[in-house]
Amino acid sequence: MPHPIMFRDDDPGLADLRRIALGFPEASEKISHGRPVFCAPKMFAIYSGSTKIDGTMVRYPHSLLVKVEESERRALEQDNRFFYPMYLGPSGWLGLDFDAAQVDWDEVGELVDASFRLTASSRLIRLLDGL
Repeated sequence: MPHPIMFRDDDPGLADLRRIALGFPEASEKISHGRPVFCAPKMFAIYSGSTKIDGTMVRYPHSLLVKVEESERRALEQDNRFFYPMYLGPSGWLGLDFDAAQVDWDEVGELVDASFRLTASSRLIRLLDGL
């Protein structure tokens, strides 16, 4: 049974996230589990996520999930805009809630860049760096 689509093309932040994510070498978008996922070929950014708080699932429909360096994780977790996503959190991912505050698109670009570098092949990273 396919997952229901959990976004609309006019969702807040999705067009901006697409512009950023699809600017990376060999990046593409696909729908996985009803959400836009950006891959090259491994996933490096996801639009929309959820977490569990006191056993209750909380959805963040307008959010970004990215893989983060363990050394950055603690600082980001102190920021109330970030959340620990279900399923991907244990693998080093965090979510940024676009609805929590005005989105800083430069920051989003840096987060997506860091996530790309953690998941992409060395060949794609060389392409990104123009080497």
